[in-house]
Formats: sequence, structure tokens, C-alpha cells
Amino acid sequence: MAELLLVRHGETEWSRSHKHTSRTDLPLTPRGEEQARALRRALAARKTGLILVSPMDRAVRTARLAGLEDLTLEPDLREWDYGGYEGITTDEIHRTRPDWDLWTDGVPSAGPDHPGESPERIGHRVDRVLARIAPELEAADGADVVLVAHAHVLRVLTARRLGLPPSAGALFRLDTATVSRLGTEHGRPAVVAWNVGSEAISGRGATASGGTPDG
Repeated sequence: MAELLLVRHGETEWSRSHKHTSRTDLPLTPRGEEQARALRRALAARKTGLILVSPMDRAVRTARLAGLEDLTLEPDLREWDYGGYEGITTDEIHRTRPDWDLWTDGVPSAGPDHPGESPERIGHRVDRVLARIAPELEAADGADVVLVAHAHVLRVLTARRLGLPPSAGALFRLDTATVSRLGTEHGRPAVVAWNVGSEAISGRGATASGGTPDG
């Protein structure tokens, strides 16, 4: 049966320094490009059908380096809009808002072009993606659907696929250049494999505090 494959893009300068990255269109670092190429063999072993990719350069470049050429850009796979917190770290935010939590509080606006998003709003966005891919996952040919995007949007999408609220995405750590598989068990959505990549296994993908690099 078809599975949903979630691919997080490779490393960028801001993911390496743990800065929140949504609409800032940063390229992959040389290490990020190497990470993306390392995904090629695992993805080539799968029978893939629909491939949806965030329009941000870091996601498109990861997809192409990983051998995913026949792709479609999907704006709803953009990263959580960090609004006024774009380009700063969680530690910096906590200096003025020590109790702030992205998963429950969302982010403040940085103006009409960068309004920020609440957990509920990004939840609605990923629900549209899930509705779009549902027929593909149920198709008789059994081809996997591949989504190439960003840490927080994929974590929210996973929570929604499992029937959980957007805030439950906090439970799913996701490192750069990893592949996760969502399938079914007894007819229910289930996690088959999570955060799989050479650096996830070795621990190199972790931040100093043990969390997921943002963006």
C-alpha cells in the first residue's frame, strides 16, 4: 500500500545556527547539499508517484539533489510563518518572553507581508495538503506520495495525519535531510519510520539543547 514520505530539506546557515527560517529564502550549505545527495539511494528504492515540494529554494534544491525530478510546487508546504520572530532563535525570544511556546502561542506579526501564523492557521494549511494527496494515497497503483518541505510544517502535517491537534507536532522531532514514513496499521494512519538519516542516527543533526534546528 502507498505510504506518505516526508523529506526535510538539508542544512542551511540559519538551520545550523538555530534561527527561525520561514520566508527567508536561504540556499543549502555545502554540507546541506551533501546531505541531500545522501538521500538519493533510499528514495530511488521506493515507487514514487506524486511529489509535492515547498517553493522555497532549500526544499527544491534538496528534492533535485535527492533525485526527485518530476515535482510539483505546493505553496501550502511553506514553513510556519514566523512573523516577527524570523531570523532569531528560541533562546533570544525567551529573553523577553520566557514562557513562549511556538506550539501553543504562535508568533506575532511582522506586517502584512509577514503576518505570522497561529497553530490553528498552519493546521488548516496542512489539512489542505492532506486533502489533496488523499486520492493518491488510496490509488490502486500503490505509488508513494513524497512531500519535501520544512521541519515545523511537516511536524504539524504529521500530527494532523494522525488525527491529532497541530500542537501535537511538538512531539515529532525532525532533523535536516531526513526521511520519515507515514503508513497505516489496521486501517489507521501510523508512523512507520521517523527521522531516518545518517546524521539522525549518529546524533549530528541535534541542536545543543537537543531540539530540532528551525526552518
